[in-house]
Amino acid sequence: MIQNPTAPLSADSPHDPDFGLAAVEQEIAHACKEARRDRASVTLIAVSKTFAGDAILPIIGAGQRVFGENRVQEAKGKWPELIQANPGLQLHLIGPLQSNKAKEAVALFDAIHSVDRASICEALAKEIKNQGKQPELFVQINTGEEPQKAGVAPQDADAFIAACRDNYGLQISGLMCIPPVDQAPAPHFALCAKIAARNGLTNLSMGMSADFAVAIQMGATHVRVGSAIFGTRTVVHN
Repeated sequence: MIQNPTAPLSADSPHDPDFGLAAVEQEIAHACKEARRDRASVTLIAVSKTFAGDAILPIIGAGQRVFGENRVQEAKGKWPELIQANPGLQLHLIGPLQSNKAKEAVALFDAIHSVDRASICEALAKEIKNQGKQPELFVQINTGEEPQKAGVAPQDADAFIAACRDNYGLQISGLMCIPPVDQAPAPHFALCAKIAARNGLTNLSMGMSADFAVAIQMGATHVRVGSAIFGTRTVVHN
């Protein structure tokens, strides 16, 4: 059973998400000030993957309205109830999308950050037309060209973005990237921003718990923060 969103966490909780959210908000505000940007220009996506509704409700109660999930099936299991009980929430899919999950993804998510291949474009275009619903779409760029990671190679990005628009009629909002863990993130954020600029895209989904302040300095409009808010990941119990 999901508890009241204003109820405090249990005393033995290893991490207080209210405190984590406040600390992240403070750091975002500081990074925006350093970059001479308006705080309102950066959307905080609280990444709630692997956390059940009881862990998410205190964050909603603290005022957070935008959340991110990695898997369609996991999101389906917990978010419809949360959204029904808390109007005005936004849900972003930040993990890989399989084309056979496009129907469910378009129905549930307000934004999809992982557009990266023709089969996904085709499936999304079909469902957007069928459902009459237009989620915000981000093309994922594999800035480090890592073979184990999803995303479009930087040298293929311009052609892929053009194909999204011209061949599939998709409205691309921006780009998303995840820098290699063993490299400085700033050059990867800069590369993503450069590709976005030359393609007329203003939204940049860049930065996670360890590097979102750097991402804001490099122009991020959306930062995806999980562990700094929720603490150590756990198993979902719906």
